[in-house]
Amino acid sequence: MGILTWILFGLIAGAIAKMIMPGNQGGGWLITIILGILGAFIGGAIGVYVLHWGDVDSFWNFRSWILAIGGALILLWIYGMATKRSS
Repeated sequence: MGILTWILFGLIAGAIAKMIMPGNQGGGWLITIILGILGAFIGGAIGVYVLHWGDVDSFWNFRSWILAIGGALILLWIYGMATKRSS
């Protein structure tokens, strides 16, 4: 159940991260969804292995949302820096 929950978190977290960090990072909604899902996995891994907060136990867990959105923001920022064109 944990992996499916993080995928669902990622879909929503990607959209929220895009709203928090507007701008032209390149890519469209598909890239945002993919980065959201990957960011949710990264945020989940940080929560489990670094912060020792445990696995996702509830969809409405506030810490899980913070981790998913935080991971998506980090990946969105990295993607934006990697695809930034020098002028």
